[in-house]
Amino acid sequence: MTAIPQGRTRRAARAAGMCALAVTGVAVLTACGGGDPDAGTNGVGKLPADKIQAKTQAAASSASAVRLSGTVVTSGRTYQLDMQLKADGGTGSVTSKGATFKLLRVGEQLYLKADADFWNQAGGQGGDAAGTLNGKYVKVPQGDPAYKKFSGFTDKDVLLEGLLSLHGTLATDGHHDDAGTRTIRITGDKGSGGSLDVSLEGTPYPLRLVRAGGAGTLSFSDWGKDFAVAEPATGETVDYGKQLPTS
Repeated sequence: MTAIPQGRTRRAARAAGMCALAVTGVAVLTACGGGDPDAGTNGVGKLPADKIQAKTQAAASSASAVRLSGTVVTSGRTYQLDMQLKADGGTGSVTSKGATFKLLRVGEQLYLKADADFWNQAGGQGGDAAGTLNGKYVKVPQGDPAYKKFSGFTDKDVLLEGLLSLHGTLATDGHHDDAGTRTIRITGDKGSGGSLDVSLEGTPYPLRLVRAGGAGTLSFSDWGKDFAVAEPATGETVDYGKQLPTS
């Protein structure tokens, strides 16, 4: 019997070990003999980019709820968001220019909650005014500019419709991984028009968005996971009754 050189045996064992351990962004590595990276997935990875975008938009629209977190740059200003959204309301926190405030929308009624420092910075409200608003849910009148400015952050359909369309020519950009979930990435204009990672497991929900032009990065989670939104207690609410001071 011809002896197998020891070096060859070690190389074969090392290669097998690498194939067993390497799972970086792609579920199955072709180099390890896995073949099809879409095996066992929901199949959207095999579709052209425009079909993938259509399917993930439809999935997002039909979901009852979602949580999104990350940054959005609009009108030259950066907002850090951590929001839970559904059809009849939304709740969460927004940070901008070092100040954090909470938003709550129940139906059409929007509330903003912040501390005295926020109100002082926002509109120069000093003394009693800032103290009255401090830590309270302030009703935002629908005719107030602040309503238009902030209500979009609490509106699932409006927010997702504006976010989930990439710009330019669409293309796929390989298989990736998002916190352990296999994804297919689509891009607009080779990434300059944004990129979107879409789940290959279960429903093809969007999981991670990089917006065009450096306009922010957002992660999406808790698709279809319900949460409660309710009017705050009377003692926690202030009806300011006129235009709110906001920066």
